[in-house]
Amino acid sequence: MHLLYLDESGSVADPNQRFFVLAGVSVFERQSHWIETELNKIAERFNQAAPYDIELHGSPMRSGREGWKNHPRDARFQAIKDALAVCLTSKHVRLFAAVIEKSAFVGADPVEHAFEKLSMRFDLFLRRLYTKHSDAQRGIMLFDKSSTERRIQTLAREFKHSGHSQGQTKNYAEVPVFLDSKASRLIQLADLVAFAIFRKFEFGDDQFYDVIKDNFDSDGGIQHGLYMRTHAGPAPQLVAHAAPAN
Repeated sequence: MHLLYLDESGSVADPNQRFFVLAGVSVFERQSHWIETELNKIAERFNQAAPYDIELHGSPMRSGREGWKNHPRDARFQAIKDALAVCLTSKHVRLFAAVIEKSAFVGADPVEHAFEKLSMRFDLFLRRLYTKHSDAQRGIMLFDKSSTERRIQTLAREFKHSGHSQGQTKNYAEVPVFLDSKASRLIQLADLVAFAIFRKFEFGDDQFYDVIKDNFDSDGGIQHGLYMRTHAGPAPQLVAHAAPAN
């Protein structure tokens, strides 16, 4: 099974923010423990005796809030980059993201649109494993707990049974699960990925994004994992495979 850990960055309701990002990290189930171990090593730099007391959370780490103010800025920034670099260590780790410029999406729900695009892309990734490699895998999405929990679960059921704008999802084992980020290093990693993408688009700060920019899901030279709806131009086209899902 492949697990897609997801988190958001940016506020749909904040008029001072231009972008909303929903992003995450897909890992094969047997790798989650190894990734957690690597992230714990980074947390130990700041509390060796109790690393689980350290939450790797992008915005507080960058700004020095929520217990991070006593740690040097360079150490905090390097920890963000090192945690993001964990995404690069295995071919089974892939990134997915939807970047929505809110002013380019007037009259619709950016959260629903972003979730639809990621649901479709992750589903097609699972389908591709089967059609190209005879690797029959199911998937499940795991979110940080948020006020959108009920809406996301409703949308997931609709996409499976009624379909979305480009078809139906067919490779999910269950509706999305919601976790407390304090208890999940992988949710924390998803937060860092979403934060890195948000910083690039909202502020033109690409120092964190540059670590992960080449790790979005792709196949045959075509990038599928990064979807953008902005004023800069049309969103990348997703190439769907015609073979049936497993």
